[in-house]
Amino acid sequence: MAAELTPSSYIQHHLTQRTISLGEGSFWTLHVDTVVTAIVLGVVALGLLAWVVRGATAGVPGKRQAFVELLLGFVDDQVKGIFHGERNFVTPLAITVFVWVLLMNAMDFLPVDLMAWVTENVFHQHNWKPVPTSDVNTTFALALSVWLLMIFFNLKIKGVGGWMHELLCTPFGTRPLWISPLLVTFNLLFNLVEYISKPLSHSLRLYGNMYAGEIIFLLLWMWAATGLVGSFFSFWLGMGWAIFHILIVALQAYIFMMLTIVYMSMAHESH
Repeated sequence: MAAELTPSSYIQHHLTQRTISLGEGSFWTLHVDTVVTAIVLGVVALGLLAWVVRGATAGVPGKRQAFVELLLGFVDDQVKGIFHGERNFVTPLAITVFVWVLLMNAMDFLPVDLMAWVTENVFHQHNWKPVPTSDVNTTFALALSVWLLMIFFNLKIKGVGGWMHELLCTPFGTRPLWISPLLVTFNLLFNLVEYISKPLSHSLRLYGNMYAGEIIFLLLWMWAATGLVGSFFSFWLGMGWAIFHILIVALQAYIFMMLTIVYMSMAHESH
């Protein structure tokens, strides 16, 4: 006799990752669904942009070219408003982050039961989470990549000496000299807290919003399985939540992109 389906078991099933172990301990566990879905969406994003670029003309642009040009212009305007320097790297980075995170977030709109049926019957994978950004490993990996780029550009632009001077001498300075060891200690502690909090806040904000949105969708789909009345109300509530979630999906991608630009800008500027 099949076990009775409960909200807890339903949600737990859809939130269970497809994993493989690469070694001893949970640290060496690879979330296959997250990695594969993220890579596929990255290839799709690059393919779509390459497809538009190949068909680009110098004359009157077509619809898809106009859309991409509006997107690129929008992102470049955000970069120009924050980053004061050569944008040859920062603008492509911001575009990549925005498009990739947007596509990963948008996986939340796919019907979970339909996706579960496809992954189980077509790809023979019993567990498969389709939203990479609802996995904290994805968001933290993205945030950590941006953080490492920030460190790299700090060293490249300011040099080791300049960056260490910034860590030890801001925000309180080092004068008067008789109290400078205490001020240097406070400066270093404040800067360490700032550096540690950047990848944490950058990643957890995106993860928290997408994970919560996924759970709400699962609850609505669970309600739909309770009968005709549940299906009726869950359909309309689901439509309302989906419309609202479009804003969340786009907004979280935008915020992640803007924080990336801000961190790159901070790496190029001296206090």
